[in-house]
Amino acid sequence: MPGFELFSDLERNQVNDVLDNGVLMRYGFDGMRKGHWKAKELEAELEKTFDSNHVQLVSSGTAAVSVALASAGVGAGDEVIMPTFTFVASFEAIMMLGAIPILVDIDDTLTLDPKAVEAAITSKTKAVMVVQMCGSMGDMDALRKVCDFHSLIFVEDACQAIGGSYKGQPLGSIADVGCFSFDFVKTITCGEGGAVVTNNKDFYTNADHYSDHGHDHIGSDRGAETHPFLGYNFRISELHAAVGLAQVKRLPEFIAIQKKNYSIIRDELAKIPEVTFRTVPEGGEESYSFLNFFLPDADTAQKVSVAFKESGIDVCWNYYQNNWHYIRKWDHLKDLKSLFPVSKEVKDGLEYLQTKSFEQSDAYISRNISCLIKLSWTEEEVLKRARIMADCISEICK
Repeated sequence: MPGFELFSDLERNQVNDVLDNGVLMRYGFDGMRKGHWKAKELEAELEKTFDSNHVQLVSSGTAAVSVALASAGVGAGDEVIMPTFTFVASFEAIMMLGAIPILVDIDDTLTLDPKAVEAAITSKTKAVMVVQMCGSMGDMDALRKVCDFHSLIFVEDACQAIGGSYKGQPLGSIADVGCFSFDFVKTITCGEGGAVVTNNKDFYTNADHYSDHGHDHIGSDRGAETHPFLGYNFRISELHAAVGLAQVKRLPEFIAIQKKNYSIIRDELAKIPEVTFRTVPEGGEESYSFLNFFLPDADTAQKVSVAFKESGIDVCWNYYQNNWHYIRKWDHLKDLKSLFPVSKEVKDGLEYLQTKSFEQSDAYISRNISCLIKLSWTEEEVLKRARIMADCISEICK
């Protein structure tokens, strides 16, 4: 991760094919494009990759979450349970629909704690969204059980976990509807792009229409299509889809490289008694895009984080100090700093953030260090990196 590190003639040829053809829009212009449909081809490849019946490409991972929720009927005043550790896009996508993000604690998987989810359910709860952060997963069986018992929509944001699996099922394909991102720093990239994945035909049809101004896509004359309901523009372009079409065919290659590099570093750090690793649920396999480990306390984690930077170890983060991925510094959400008036339903629904604390999440995130696994590292570079990381941790923990 990310896929742009290994761009090749495969990506260039796909993009040049679109430019030579001249049709950059994914819909219409049937005569001009002469049978070239990159987005449709990519959707078909992703259906095989995710072992799912339906895939709808959209413009981003954020769009995928909003489209997925809207397609399942989530809207104004509905509560969507989500984790404290994620990317800001999670609550943005929920609020875009007028729905209310209900943040709850994570556990040692670094994803939703099923007990915290159960405790947060109210009469307004419509959906539960697990975010498969940093290449791994939550306890999907327990979360599914909670959703089924309360008749809630189960949403799986696997934007950071393509290539991972749980009990043989690809992450992103397990819940009622799944979401992926193909932005510039994902394991497979389109530059910008995302996907909604589902086996629910109604959700797919809704996503197909909603993401393109409500077009029903019936027939071959775009101008004659009807609009069964309101929609918006979340389309991907043929250029972006072309890049993704080349990249998705390389996913097994990318995952193998990530696993090799991840394993070298993990094996070295596992020798240190003070290092423990995130819990991967039984039957789960990470995508190996990140290596996440815990240190004994927040102070040690912060010192190690600083030592890594001083030693030239990049792309490692202590998310407790990060304002993109953890609730602690999301002041713009807590204070509802918006360019336009926020609805009363959302404003009232988010009042809980003024007094809510997340001690359990703090205990995990403050001690956690998350390290991106690059595709472009040589084995020599990975070995050197692993030794430097181990030396930094051992020096601070002695």
